[in-house]
Amino acid sequence: MKSKMKKKLVCALGSALTAMTTGSTMMLTAFANGENNANLEKVAAPIVDLLSQVFNVLMLLVGAVGAIYCISLGVKFARAEEPQEREKAKSHLKNAIIGFVLIFVLVVALRIAIPNLSAWMNAASASFIAA
Repeated sequence: MKSKMKKKLVCALGSALTAMTTGSTMMLTAFANGENNANLEKVAAPIVDLLSQVFNVLMLLVGAVGAIYCISLGVKFARAEEPQEREKAKSHLKNAIIGFVLIFVLVVALRIAIPNLSAWMNAASASFIAA
């Protein structure tokens, strides 16, 4: 199981490195050739797509691990017999749930902000190229 995960991780990192290298090469070639209409959209699109795919996988992983961790803390809280252990488990569970909720609120904020940031980047690159 671990070797499959390592292979997938290596493949994902290789793809990310390839996309970034290709994008950088395309951008540098466009500017080196003196193209005034060089469009960064075709450079950024593969990188944004790749990051979106990696982000989706990571969110599933974080969700699964967070849920399992909260369940294990709930069991620990339920099985605690002494008041000190019970308060400690309760505190850990509360902190885990707060962190879990915070992560997902930030994910939603990123999902909302990414299209706006992409539009801003494209507009800024267009005005830079026009200048």
